[in-house]
Order: sequence, then structure tokens, then C-alpha cells
Amino acid sequence: MAAGVITVFGGSGFIGRHIVQRLAQAGYRIRVPTRKPSLANHLMSSGKVGQIALMPADIRNEHDVAAAVAGADIVINLVGILKEGGGRTFGDMHADGAGLIARASAKAGVRRFVQVSAIGANKDSRSAYARSKAEGEAQVRAAFPGATILRPSIVFGQGDGFFPKFAALMRLSQFVFPLFGNGVTKFQPVFVGDVAAAVEQAIVNDATRGKTFELGGPAVYSFADLLTFIAGVTERKPFFMPIPFFLLDLMAALTGWLPFAPVTLDQARLLRVDNVVKAGADSAKVGTLADLGVQATALEAIVPSYLRAYRRTGQYAQPRGA
Repeated sequence: MAAGVITVFGGSGFIGRHIVQRLAQAGYRIRVPTRKPSLANHLMSSGKVGQIALMPADIRNEHDVAAAVAGADIVINLVGILKEGGGRTFGDMHADGAGLIARASAKAGVRRFVQVSAIGANKDSRSAYARSKAEGEAQVRAAFPGATILRPSIVFGQGDGFFPKFAALMRLSQFVFPLFGNGVTKFQPVFVGDVAAAVEQAIVNDATRGKTFELGGPAVYSFADLLTFIAGVTERKPFFMPIPFFLLDLMAALTGWLPFAPVTLDQARLLRVDNVVKAGADSAKVGTLADLGVQATALEAIVPSYLRAYRRTGQYAQPRGA
């Protein structure tokens, strides 16, 4: 096995399990602190016997965090939530939690620290999610100046929360589908395997110390483009009805508090802002996937494989026109 122990906070989530699998294949010994280890047993098959260890921990608890980073050479923080609830807030998870992990890592003598944030992190954003991500970056930088910060765009891959969500909504609303803000918001989806490769490069390449990288795929799409793509893959032809953003805000304000609401008010605010890698003068401040030596994977090569279940003719039928 490779020398060293890596502690991966958030390792049981969608992005985390891909990172754990990649690092296990590289031979690292891995700890995964999680609130409910019994729900993360699927990670054990990613490595050899004894290579991956689960441990109970809450990132709001200083003792738990200190125990999780003790003796680790590398710490990776992936903890993130898309909506508040269950006693978890953006501030606790993205800002103060990240700061606590970074401070404990510095105190424990951790050699490398990787903070996975998000494109759009901005202390002046209207979105509490984006503000908390920016605050988390600031706390990490203050506690661990040599940390590498990675900001992915929307991440796609088997088990993501974006493409299947809209495919399911499109299945429910078969004839008319709302196109909020005329669908002009831009996105640059990045493959989860490429994010895992970027994390690996961040921990082995000393040139990444203290730097920030924004991770986007090979192409930029409007929201309308992505919905049209989903409709094509799932063999649906809905009429996309343009809806102004203020109506999305109203709907989210009225229903966003429900457990299974399609969108919260905070998410509605995020939908107004482009989610792409910085360009122009701003690009000099951040690196990209290419700077990490990772070739970006096109969503067209991956997403259809797991949207088959949402096709009108079912996942086992031959695609129309095949």
C-alpha cells in the first residue's frame, strides 16, 4: 500500500465514494468519518481487507474531528449539503465544519489538506449555500494556508442528484415543462471520475499547495440545453414553457420547506447565476482540470447510461432509431 493515511470527511456521499475508491486503488489507507457508519458499509468493498476504516464522527464536534485526523498524513473535506434540515445548516456544514477540520488538521501536523468547495462560492451571494461555501474556504485558508481548494461545477455520474432529478420531473410532467428564466443560466458539468482524479493530483503534486482550481467539463451548456438533452435521452418531447425567475422564487417560497420539494428558495437563487469556470482576467486566479493534468470527460459519454430507466419505452428497449 502507498505510504500514509488519508482521512476523507464526506467520503460516504456521491463524490466521496468515487474518491475513496480511486485512492484505495492507489494503495492508500483510508479513514472515513461519518455520522452513521452503518450506512457507509458499501465503501468497504472499494479496497482490501482492513484498508478502509469507518468511524463515527460529527464535524460539529471538536473531539470527533480531532480523533479522525490524528495520525493522518492527508485530510480531504467533501462535506456538503444542498438544503438545510435535520438540524444541519449551511453554516455548520460548509463554513464552521470546514474551519474546525482545517484547524484540527494543522494542529495534528497533517501534511496535505484538500477542501472541496463549489463554483459560485461567493461571500456576497444572495444564496446562503454560496456564502457558506465562501466562508468555508476563508476559514480553511486561515487555518491551513497550504490547503488546495477545488471548486467543481455540477458533478455528473451514476448516482448524481441533477440529471436523474430532472428526468424524473420530466416523466411526471410529460407534456409541459417549466423553463425558468428562459433557461439561459449556464453550467459546465464535470464527471465525478474527473473530480476524483483532480483530488488525487492535488495530494501528490506539491505545486497545488495553497492554490484554487475550478473544475468544469469540456463544454458549457445553458439550462435549456441540458433539459433538451435529458428529454432526448429519455425519449420525451415536452413543451418547454418559459417562466420568469420571480415565479420560481414564489413557488420555492411556498413549497420549498416540504421534504420532497423540487427546489428550495436558496436553490432558486442559485439558478440565476452561471455555474462555469472563470474566464478572462479572473481565470489567472484559479487553475483548471487541465492544469491538474486531467482530461475532461463529455457528459454525452456518461449520462445516457444511467438515464435509461427514465426512457418512455423503458430501460431494456432498444433506443428509438437504433
